[in-house]
Amino acid sequence: MAIKAVAFDVFGTLVHIQRPTRPFRKLVRLLHEAGRRRQRDDGVRAMSNVLDLRQAASLFGGMVSEEDLCGLEAELHEEIQSISLFDDAIPTLTALKDRGIKVALCSNLAAPYGPPVLKLLPVQPDFCAWSYEASAVKPQPQIYQYLCEGIGCRPDEVLMIGDTVDADMIGPRKFGMQGYHLNRQAATPASSDSLRSLSDVLNFV
Repeated sequence: MAIKAVAFDVFGTLVHIQRPTRPFRKLVRLLHEAGRRRQRDDGVRAMSNVLDLRQAASLFGGMVSEEDLCGLEAELHEEIQSISLFDDAIPTLTALKDRGIKVALCSNLAAPYGPPVLKLLPVQPDFCAWSYEASAVKPQPQIYQYLCEGIGCRPDEVLMIGDTVDADMIGPRKFGMQGYHLNRQAATPASSDSLRSLSDVLNFV
């Protein structure tokens, strides 16, 4: 089946954070220090709801001082300012658009990170399957369904690329999509399961 759309994971695939501060992770730690037990689904809840840091603090219990919240917001701003594109992102996205292939994003992330990523891209995607808008996270099948419906393609017409094996290869393949793992540190050339560069995507379309 011919590929009509390519969906990319975002962090670790199209962009990277040069100065990571991990404010959402720190929020959970502060709440734990204040007496709240960590929950297994804390990360999922943060990424599958439209929440900023303050709203996440409220959802998780709210036992964080105003001083700490302001500090976390400053760290979030610093982290967002340090987001940059990988060198192979612009030529690959541009080439796909030139070939008439739809481009989508499909990523697990908290709501504050989506808009800054879009500002960096040389071309705007045809659809964004953000986890916080899909109310699901990869590799849950609901987010792949949300992606395919949003991009207007059948699963077998969509190629998914990302740096996490379960979320970007195994999960999409189980759903009927074509999924490949991006491994920039791979010692061997691209294989049937993995790619070393985003430019390898062009061999599939």
